Amino acid sequence: MKDYFKYLTTADEDIDWGLYLNVAGTSGIAPKTLYPPQEHPSEYFFSWETGRILQEYQLNYITKGTGIYENKHGKFQVKPGSIMLIFPNEWHRYRPIRTSGWTENYVGFNGRIANELLKHKIFNPKQPVINCGIKEEIIDTYLKIYDLVEKERPGFQQVASGMVVKLFGYIVSFEKRKEFSGKPIAKVIEQVRFLMRQNIETEYNMEELARVHHVGYSYFRKMFKKYTGVSPAQYHLQLRIIRAKELLVSTDKNISEIGIQLGFQNVYHFSMLFKKKTGMSPSEFRKRLN
Repeated sequence: MKDYFKYLTTADEDIDWGLYLNVAGTSGIAPKTLYPPQEHPSEYFFSWETGRILQEYQLNYITKGTGIYENKHGKFQVKPGSIMLIFPNEWHRYRPIRTSGWTENYVGFNGRIANELLKHKIFNPKQPVINCGIKEEIIDTYLKIYDLVEKERPGFQQVASGMVVKLFGYIVSFEKRKEFSGKPIAKVIEQVRFLMRQNIETEYNMEELARVHHVGYSYFRKMFKKYTGVSPAQYHLQLRIIRAKELLVSTDKNISEIGIQLGFQNVYHFSMLFKKKTGMSPSEFRKRLN
């Protein structure tokens, strides 16, 4: 893609939406050329000697070349597949190695939703360079943002903000996958999840499931929770509750029949767990949606 950048205006409705874009662009920096390019507005331009402080967040994805990023917390190496995360009101500076140059893809944004997303433990000024690798999903998301920004059709800010949220989702996902890369436990977890989905009505002994797959239960439970965000037992229960909701809405079966079909001990046990998970009893849920 040719070099491209665009600075954006924002309306009150964009700000009220919760996440809005200020800038988006891509640039290929050739070896032995001045960095950063001179054409950027004064609030974005910086020299290596002084660095800069922005009033926005930025995600800068390097797809080619190497370089360095610095902030008050230290100096960080940048390589192909690195994402530099820039926080508002934080001094920083970065540049490609002079002999290599680099290709950067960036988006600047603000908003209360951005503030909430950046509270995730993965996003930390003390570790502002995240090495996701060259990922088609991330590149494609940047390209979609550029297309939206270029055309500026009504509502483009709202759609583009969703693309920024998508970028954060990919970053979190790829970081989580690193812990499971090449480990047999990942395959075990996938097998167990498939088994649970295929047999929602079955009451599983989780320790026995771990034993069958030749894994210690405590390790299995710990890694399952890291992989999915919930324990094996809670994962299975959530599947059963989801299926129960479907049956309550789409069939005339009574609550006792649904509970028995999904393998709960009795209607009281089913109703208790359903209310605990949804905040209402099965009968209240049915009445509300019918």
